[in-house]
Amino acid sequence: MTLKLMAGVASLALIAGTAGAQELKFAPGEGPFSWDSYEAWAAEAPDLSGQTVTVAGPWLTPEDGFFRDVLAYFEAATGAKAVYTGSDSFEQQIVIDAEAGSPPNIAVFPQPGLAAVLAAKGQLTPLGDDMKQWVTDNYAAGQSWVDLGTYPDASGAPEFYGYFYNVNLKSLVWYSPDNFDDAGYDVPETMEDLKALTEQIAADGETPWCIGLGSGAATGWPATDWVEDMMLRTQPPEVYDQWVSNEMPFNDERVIEAIEEYGWFARNDSFVSGGSGAVASTDFRDSPKGLFSSPPQCYMHRQASFATAFFPEGVEPGVDADFFYLPGFAEKDLGNPVLGGGTVLAITDPTPGAEALMEFLTLPIASEVFMNQSGFLAPHKGVNLDAYRDDILRKQGEILLNATTFRFDGSDLMPAAIGAGTFWTGMVDYTGGKDAKAVADDIQRSWDALK
Repeated sequence: MTLKLMAGVASLALIAGTAGAQELKFAPGEGPFSWDSYEAWAAEAPDLSGQTVTVAGPWLTPEDGFFRDVLAYFEAATGAKAVYTGSDSFEQQIVIDAEAGSPPNIAVFPQPGLAAVLAAKGQLTPLGDDMKQWVTDNYAAGQSWVDLGTYPDASGAPEFYGYFYNVNLKSLVWYSPDNFDDAGYDVPETMEDLKALTEQIAADGETPWCIGLGSGAATGWPATDWVEDMMLRTQPPEVYDQWVSNEMPFNDERVIEAIEEYGWFARNDSFVSGGSGAVASTDFRDSPKGLFSSPPQCYMHRQASFATAFFPEGVEPGVDADFFYLPGFAEKDLGNPVLGGGTVLAITDPTPGAEALMEFLTLPIASEVFMNQSGFLAPHKGVNLDAYRDDILRKQGEILLNATTFRFDGSDLMPAAIGAGTFWTGMVDYTGGKDAKAVADDIQRSWDALK
């Protein structure tokens, strides 16, 4: 352990040599954190005393505080001052700052699309082959994360720019364990099992699913998540990528198949609470409540990890509510694909401090300190799962670590006119009864209009 780190440990500590120094949130050596790898890194860390590393991103209270807790350990090891600035207009501000030549050292992008735009303008610095290999080796489904962080540079050549730090998980089905136990239902392990369970619940005179697409001006987006998950379960990941970029037309028969797989669940009146006609008009925030009514209005609800925010008061995740991974088709043999989102970090102003901070953020402790306090999920295979704040998050972390493929929410990667426009409205039309091919044709025409 370096003298700098020992001083930090001894004082628990104000970071030596920094104004407004940040205290270490967790005393070194205590708690479920990977201290050995941190201390080994700190022993070889560069001396950055007197230097400042700036980071800007979208995290606001309380997440900004959790990230500053992480940065404190970087400061203790290097002597640098690390300053994070959060903004609810980050996506506009980073473009302005980059154009003006005054960006932060590191930018935290809420999705890769904007990072790719800056890379194409020559405003990002490649992370290099060593970092790319590290992600390949140390992240579950590592190649997926490399692909998601690789963008064309100003000359059109692909370079690895983006390091995904924390992610969210969408491929989940929520249910009430008590209701499953009372009815004698088992958690399905394959998509074939899930379909059989859906049919069994309906045959028992119950309703298998709650589905809601309502979201004000954004109505329809939950159905796009369904379709994206079905694309990953019916086609290889490279086909998903071709679809998202429109290299493969939206009205390709493989896309239509995925839409109709969603329709198998959503367009059957006996499968959905309120009947298929109620799906588009049911608010997505209200739809999970049917899991917990007495008697239950439904037994399953597909939604991302943030679904717990919309559970009724008094419902305790992990006790009254649980989830299982939305499984793949056994007959397709496509592994365990996971759909989600996440924040990607990139260097926008290269300095030795920026490079050191990016290296520090690959340490398990840089994830563990954050995930111990929030809903942070890490695909890092080296993190201690005991550091997760609760069992629900730990179980989600395990799903990430078991993923064979990770893909970012496809509608978020498409042009806004498609991903936040005709794809949303098209899924509402399809759910209401319009033919899948006709819907896909309409969406493809909107793609063509952009070219």
